[in-house]
Amino acid sequence: MKVAIVGFGRMGKNILSVLEEMGDSPAAIIDPISEDGRVTHRVLNAESVSDADVVIDFSHPSAAMDNMIMYSHLGIPAVVGTTGWYSEKDKLISLMGEDAKILYSGNFSIGVAMFLKIAKRASELVNRVPEYDISLREVHHTGKADSPSGTALMIANEIIASVDRKSEILLGNSEGKIASNALQITSERVGFEPGLHEITIDSPADTISLVHHARSREGFARGAVAVARWLISSNKSGLMTLDDYISELLGE
Repeated sequence: MKVAIVGFGRMGKNILSVLEEMGDSPAAIIDPISEDGRVTHRVLNAESVSDADVVIDFSHPSAAMDNMIMYSHLGIPAVVGTTGWYSEKDKLISLMGEDAKILYSGNFSIGVAMFLKIAKRASELVNRVPEYDISLREVHHTGKADSPSGTALMIANEIIASVDRKSEILLGNSEGKIASNALQITSERVGFEPGLHEITIDSPADTISLVHHARSREGFARGAVAVARWLISSNKSGLMTLDDYISELLGE
């Protein structure tokens, strides 16, 4: 598998390590500002990805839309872990080429994918018992570009879709009383934390906590590489999410 790595920050370096461990060599490493000597191209264009079977993109939110539109028109499969662009998803769909094979996710950890399914089931149970309230907390390192995390928003969407009495997201702290229909997401940025997501389900009688805690970014990188390998051979096309891969993996 020949992979073009777009964005050579923490995740890009982890992806390269996983590829090398598996005996694969990168077709290109593309980053406009990295000083790492392993970067092969400064500019992302048709030429710089011409030798790649697939792209893995962990670049910057400001570049995500243009990058994905280009991949779609080149007909090159792309795994996109860049977040912060989801509000423009409808625009992307309208501009994508017919041969697009783009799979995006705020988190490529298989454990997170399972956690999302647990969150959905837990939310369905909460929906049946009005005495229980639900909230979400996430913690990441100080260098993370977006807040809340893309993963937190994925979890929040699962909750809102399943809990009828929750219809809007409250980010951070509230000025005064929190509306009963608000799902609160609190975000913390501290040190070097790779990623923690915690769902709290609370009632007058007890509290239930569901936690996913990443030990390192390696799990994210391994998931992205596994998805890239699957995407090359998949018959699916268009704009996809990690659920397309997980559903096939779990035989659902």
